[in-house]
Amino acid sequence: MKNSALGKNNSLVGEHGLGALAIAALIFFAMGFVTWLNGPLISFVRVAFSLNDFNAFFVPMVFYFSYFLFSLPASIVAKRLGLKRGLSLSILVSALGVAMFGQFVAWRIYGGALTGLLTLGAGLSLMQVVINPLVSLLGPADRAAQRIAVMGISNKIAGILAPIVLATLVMHDLGSVALRAQNTADPVARDAILGSFVHALYAPYLGMAGILVLIAIVVALFPLPNLEAPPLPTSARQQSARVFKPHLIFGFITMFLYVGSEVLAGDAIGTYGLGFGLPLDQTKFFTSLTLTGMLIGYIAGFLAIPRLLPQERYMELSCIAGCLLSILAFITHGYASVLCVALLGVANAMIMPTIFPIAIRGAGAHTALASALLVMSYSGGAVIPQIYVLLKPYFGFQAMFALITLPTYLAIMLYARRYGRVGILPMENK
Repeated sequence: MKNSALGKNNSLVGEHGLGALAIAALIFFAMGFVTWLNGPLISFVRVAFSLNDFNAFFVPMVFYFSYFLFSLPASIVAKRLGLKRGLSLSILVSALGVAMFGQFVAWRIYGGALTGLLTLGAGLSLMQVVINPLVSLLGPADRAAQRIAVMGISNKIAGILAPIVLATLVMHDLGSVALRAQNTADPVARDAILGSFVHALYAPYLGMAGILVLIAIVVALFPLPNLEAPPLPTSARQQSARVFKPHLIFGFITMFLYVGSEVLAGDAIGTYGLGFGLPLDQTKFFTSLTLTGMLIGYIAGFLAIPRLLPQERYMELSCIAGCLLSILAFITHGYASVLCVALLGVANAMIMPTIFPIAIRGAGAHTALASALLVMSYSGGAVIPQIYVLLKPYFGFQAMFALITLPTYLAIMLYARRYGRVGILPMENK
């Protein structure tokens, strides 16, 4: 069993064993479930609160902006509380945000619902600051992407299930509710229709909050290692003088662009499908298509890295595939174009798992700060989809999509080529 792919002494999890990896996978499942509800929620709030595209996209904007707002404070909290207590607190704050969202939606107070998403994002910011470096450092650097791929599989299984569960329990009659509300002239009658519709969200969200509390208890009771990224082979003076190294700075920019494009392919795919006139009762499931693609991509990455090729080379090939799919999405129409967008999930899957360990490489005692800066870059999911919504009336929704994704994949490819060689970072050892 010494050479077993999942054994205690193997190169995947090292001396820490599978327990910590399994707990991390449970946390990533919970994160995926509450995060990837945003896609169908855009359609939900558009109907429930009678919103246009710009206002409906406040859902991902507020959610992902919270990463920018709370990540640095989260790094301070993580450093003071430590891994276990930091994770437990993050899950409890996330539970509070989920409960707030469900309550304010039931009351039909959109601002309050967005406050719930902001609170959820605060909890997830702390969670990401702690959990991402844990997984990245749980074994050898050249298999970090493979470990994160395991997390991605767990995350995306939850992400596939989340829109289906929401659509089945709450949004099963979304199209008919939207039509009835639109055709009802009496404001009181329209409010009664929408009030009954939104109240169905209340119990599922309270249930999710309760499950998160249980997960927080499990994390509090389980022994987890405290890990830091080993410093690069430079002097102590160089380490203290250069916290913000080029590979971290450009990693922030690259991750910002990537997350924005990932959210476009995942959360905005329903709006993209509506641009072709596809029915609302179909587009509400489209987020699950993208996440199925990401699940396939994570499984492929787990099997291929590092057996067939290194993680950085895999990311370069993923970017090439992303460019080709973006072009195909632009030149095709209807379901074929939507399928190309969904297949971007396959291309996207191994990009974040590769950027993260490259960017925090050599952070040493500053691992929490480096992780927090990268989590701040997730705010690309707030900014880039709004740019898409604002500019698609002028360029067309297909052209605008390609104008965002193509430069993103090219930038990621350049980052991989410049900083992606394991063990060597340009200009760092000179």
